[in-house]
Amino acid sequence: MIFVIAVLFLFLGTRNALFVGLAIPLSMFLSFVVLQLIDFQVNMIVLFSLILALGMLVDNAIVVVENIYRFVDQGYSKLQAAKQAVGEIAVPIIASTATTLAAFLPLAFWKDIVGEFMKFLPITLIIVLTSSLFVALVIIPVFSSSFIKKEEQKGKLNRKKFLRISFVLFILAALLYLAKFYILANLVTIALLIILLNIFVFNALGKWFKNVFLGKLELIYNKLLSFSLKGLNPVWFLSGTVLLLIITIIFFAVRSPNILFFSDNDPDYMNILAELPVGTDIDETENFSRRFENDINSIIEPYNPIIESKLMNVGEGAVLENDMDFFANRDNKCLMTISFADYQQRQGINTSKIMKQLTDSLSNKYAGVQVTFEKNSMGPPTGKAINIEVSGKDYEKLINVADTIMQIIEASKIDGIESLQMDLDLGMPEMIVTIDRDKARRLEMSTAQIASTIRTALFGKEISDFKIGEEEYPIQLRSLDKFKNNVSALMNQKIVFMNNQGKWLSIPISAIADFNYSSTYGAVKRKDLDRVITVYSNVIEGFNANNINEQIKTALSDYDMPSGYYYKFTGEQEDMNESMEFLSRALMITIALIMLILVSQFNSIIRPFIIIASILFSTIGVFGGIATFKMDFIVTMTGVGIVSLAGIVVNNAIVLVDYIELLKLRKRREMGMADDAFLPLKEATQCIVQGGKTRLRPVLLTAITTILGLLPMAIGLNIDFISLLRDFDPKIYVGGVMTGIWGPISWTVIFGLTFATFLTLIIVPVMYRLTTVLQKKAIVIIGNHKNRLRK
Repeated sequence: MIFVIAVLFLFLGTRNALFVGLAIPLSMFLSFVVLQLIDFQVNMIVLFSLILALGMLVDNAIVVVENIYRFVDQGYSKLQAAKQAVGEIAVPIIASTATTLAAFLPLAFWKDIVGEFMKFLPITLIIVLTSSLFVALVIIPVFSSSFIKKEEQKGKLNRKKFLRISFVLFILAALLYLAKFYILANLVTIALLIILLNIFVFNALGKWFKNVFLGKLELIYNKLLSFSLKGLNPVWFLSGTVLLLIITIIFFAVRSPNILFFSDNDPDYMNILAELPVGTDIDETENFSRRFENDINSIIEPYNPIIESKLMNVGEGAVLENDMDFFANRDNKCLMTISFADYQQRQGINTSKIMKQLTDSLSNKYAGVQVTFEKNSMGPPTGKAINIEVSGKDYEKLINVADTIMQIIEASKIDGIESLQMDLDLGMPEMIVTIDRDKARRLEMSTAQIASTIRTALFGKEISDFKIGEEEYPIQLRSLDKFKNNVSALMNQKIVFMNNQGKWLSIPISAIADFNYSSTYGAVKRKDLDRVITVYSNVIEGFNANNINEQIKTALSDYDMPSGYYYKFTGEQEDMNESMEFLSRALMITIALIMLILVSQFNSIIRPFIIIASILFSTIGVFGGIATFKMDFIVTMTGVGIVSLAGIVVNNAIVLVDYIELLKLRKRREMGMADDAFLPLKEATQCIVQGGKTRLRPVLLTAITTILGLLPMAIGLNIDFISLLRDFDPKIYVGGVMTGIWGPISWTVIFGLTFATFLTLIIVPVMYRLTTVLQKKAIVIIGNHKNRLRK
């Protein structure tokens, strides 16, 4: 917000900047009222949405205030200037805001778990931007018409008045410091510094920026725009833009950035799971866990200053975040959780490198032990990075097929696969008790009695409750461990019962049942009535899951699956494909909605195509920026950024085209021509150049405020304002966990909007000229055709 206000000051001056800046708190206040009404909680996505909207919500206010001052300069009264200015631009502002809302509207209908995670962004933005439209068209003109001062246009500054205010603030700050109200005192001191800087620095800087720098910039822009509209230059400019789009796509493909489903973050904490062979006794697992913990501690010892805690769980607590098998036996598992300090306290150490070091050191170190590494995910929960579902009817054959797939993948020696596993516990030991039903019937015993006795001995049985006040405690009947863990004792325990003659009998289980040892596999899982086995693995830190899955697909392409058996890539890959499909569909819907709004506004088919083309060309900045800086292409965040950009880019183009149309309409009426007549080339060019010159400042200002509003999030600029006010210690640092998540969408909008500003100022007028020429030629051709038909 500080960046936005600073830019507003340079372009508009102190008073104007205050008018426009007023749109920020007012729009936010209205938005929070609506968010409260719809029961939205303030979370990190809502907060980012407010940051994303920060640069955009001032756009409408900028156009309104700048237009009011233009009419004031022309000699209108303050009230008349406000009426005329708002009346002139109300329709294009409403249309431009509607197109932005049209971009975010399809995103609000995003389904599945990713949609539930991301839906807060479009809904919040729709609310904030609607609020900003109301503020710009209703509240800002009222304030402007009341508080505008014409003398500010002449650059007058009442120094004596501001120095008196500064002296009062100085006394107030001193008293607050003496009273030890440090935060209030620091706030007053900051206000004092701003006023003094405004007197001696900012005022002169603002005058130079507006009168000198922007004047020269307008002169250069006029020459460039006039040059681009001469002769065949419009054709060359447009052809060059199309060629640049093609070159950018080729450059993007050559650079081949990593394609990720969600941002890859440095771990705040990580889990290391060791899985011993199925059936391992928990005491043996605990013994191994001590060795496992010692090995981990020896590796991470140099990083102890940034480690907050380490926790070892054995048995039931050994569960990874995405482990959905709640009924699995975990006696053979132990889990080490390492929590790191906050980002700013890590002394520049990259926790991803620590995870990579642990992975390289511990993978395949222990014979018969499967070690899995997992870091905290900042996005929605998804499946494994490598997740292949193998389905079929016969379970034994299905196991063989899944095992064959694992062997093919392992034989391909694809780098980056942590450890392939099946979600099926093979070789699980079991003891099969076989009851001699003939003996049981002769002794008048039921199989249920025998099974119940064995179950009670192993797992216990609730026989009653013990009540103290309102609290009830179950009474559990169990065998002593020395009997429960001894097979002979278990089989020799006696079943006491009364037979049909009323005689009590005591029969050992071994007299009517026998046992043998065997092995089995875990629970059978089904999907769409087919049995399913999942082959899965994490990806080693530093490798790209999408590239690995493509290599796996290539390796499995030659495998001839048995009839009736299928495999399918699911998990993270399935979620990513679904998200890409949805975002592509959302972009098409967005363009269709924008086209519908533009056709309604301009009552033309050709003019909207100019603005739609600017959306397409803005991707030059997106793909060119990602490829140039070798950034990752994040399907979720970059995709949302491109869809959002479609709504943002059209705003300035709509206002510019609408103003050019207005100037041409006025020129026709001035020359006594029909409203739908074509102006002579010279006058038409003057209208285009005049429209571009008039809209240069608001176009630059809206683009720069949006870009600077997102820049702190893009680079991860962090300032502790509480510490700044309390201790004059801002604790500034760059980076952080949130940067990895919101950086991609911020850079997408920044790259696209930067290039789109050039498009709006140069290419949109060029396309406007070319479409007008095409209209003229089409009318001539159609007229000649009609004349031939008449003859």
